[in-house]
Amino acid sequence: MSLTSAATLATLDRTGPRRITDLAAVEGVTQPAMTALVRVMEESGLVERQGDASDKRVTLVCLTEAGASYVRTRRQTGVHAFERLIGELTGDEVEALVAALPALKHLAELE
Repeated sequence: MSLTSAATLATLDRTGPRRITDLAAVEGVTQPAMTALVRVMEESGLVERQGDASDKRVTLVCLTEAGASYVRTRRQTGVHAFERLIGELTGDEVEALVAALPALKHLAELE
């Protein structure tokens, strides 16, 4: 899976259903490129298109259960990779990471 596909799935998981134009802007690709990407992910069963209850002209892209499961699995894989790497650090290096956690959390909230 491409990085853009994975990032798009993560965006949908984090923010909920979105318009294709919104997804294109967030992921930094053109609207036609996002349309093609959504079509591929839809064919793979990772996303589906649904109507917007507040505007019948709008179609939203939503995660399917398979898409949400993919995002969870990918995140868990990343967690395990970090656990292994952190296990190789010295005590002082682990303490430095712990001290940096508030700043890292703040960075994540700025997104």
